[in-house]
Amino acid sequence: MPYPVRLESTSMASPDGKTAVTLKRSLRLRDLVLYGIIVIQPVAPMPLFGILMLRSGGQAVTTVLLAMIAMLLTAISYGRMAQVYPSAGSAFTYVGQEINPSLGFITGWSMTMDYMLNPLICIIWCSRAAMNFLPGIPYWIWAIAFFLLFTILNLRGIKTSARINRDLAIGMGVVIAIFFVAAMRYILRTPHDGLSFFTLPFYDPHTFRFRSLLGGTSLAVLTYIGFDGISTLSEEVENPKRNILLGTVLTCIIIGVLSALQVYFGQLIWPHGLPFPDLDTAFVYVAGRATGPWFFLVMNLTLMVASAGAGMAAQLGAARLLFAMGRSDALPRSFFGKVDPKHRIPRNNVICVGVVALLGAFLVSYSLGAEMLNFGALIAFMGVNAASLMHYYVRARPRKISNLVPPLLGGLICFLLWINLSRPAIIAGVIWMAAGTCLGAWRTHGFRADLVNFDVPAEVAD
Repeated sequence: MPYPVRLESTSMASPDGKTAVTLKRSLRLRDLVLYGIIVIQPVAPMPLFGILMLRSGGQAVTTVLLAMIAMLLTAISYGRMAQVYPSAGSAFTYVGQEINPSLGFITGWSMTMDYMLNPLICIIWCSRAAMNFLPGIPYWIWAIAFFLLFTILNLRGIKTSARINRDLAIGMGVVIAIFFVAAMRYILRTPHDGLSFFTLPFYDPHTFRFRSLLGGTSLAVLTYIGFDGISTLSEEVENPKRNILLGTVLTCIIIGVLSALQVYFGQLIWPHGLPFPDLDTAFVYVAGRATGPWFFLVMNLTLMVASAGAGMAAQLGAARLLFAMGRSDALPRSFFGKVDPKHRIPRNNVICVGVVALLGAFLVSYSLGAEMLNFGALIAFMGVNAASLMHYYVRARPRKISNLVPPLLGGLICFLLWINLSRPAIIAGVIWMAAGTCLGAWRTHGFRADLVNFDVPAEVAD
């Protein structure tokens, strides 16, 4: 869930003698890493656990680690491009400026897919988790309830503060610590077949399939979604050329190691092949098996609160992106470009995103929604790697091998993961991208006029 950082300002004299307000460089490296961890969420792999186990054929830990490699290489590209465009922090800007404006538009449209799908999968997961508390209430009622919760709170302009988000992250950390202790106690007390028991989460010779491994890794990318948000803070960071890159990379490493440990202990407690009562909320059952019914409820509540916070923030983020498109006349300004004067939010867009998310929650599964989200994210990641390659290697003199290898490998691995998404996700993603391309071509007269701005405004009432 986004963690709002207070932007302190400082004054300096402008050339015309007036006082200009600029952002104060007050964020240190540890602030960036903390921001990244909270945005991604320390419990990121838990909602994915069941479908990740199924998709990877039992090699879920390996998929998380492989995804970390791809994200680390991409993180380097994000960090480097943030040095070139400190005020942007957007894949749309990087690709549009370094490669081609039309390709920048395509990248921005793929980002729109991410924004629209994030609240959708959060509604699905929260509804499934709520059914663990009150199974007598059907899924469709819970889906409508969470749609109303997200939408009404956003319409009232209610936001979580930085302190609340930090406290929630600390609470998640406590729950994770309890899980690790409980998992180790459970494993030590449970009979197992030698050392092979501890290596099966990495490699199971009976179920290993390379295509399944790649498919699982393409899904595991969702664990890291949000790390790129660090690059948007370039103007508030001490020594940004060093710290943005380090902060992005360190965040990916910390989340990767923490996620791998969670999935590893989860697989030791609930081995591959043992069916889950509910695939979407599988990790909750893992927690209950390790400790008992009380921890089942605690874990279920923790993940539901985390997903609800993320879904609410994602809905508002998507609404702001639609507002930016409405303001750019890519979408009808009369509807998408309006701001509620009282709460200063794009009210029409909040409702629109909520309705789309609710309808999607009835039409797609959590797994398909997650893969469709990754479809758009991987396009953006490929674009950032390509932009870094163009700026730091193709155009640079002298050319250095250190500027070639990370973006080239990062782009290739992201492409490999992208083509190994499930067929339904690829078909849905291609339809979305084709629709966006047609929209862009129509609104810009064959991509000859000014393109849409996909940079999300922090405030919509300026």
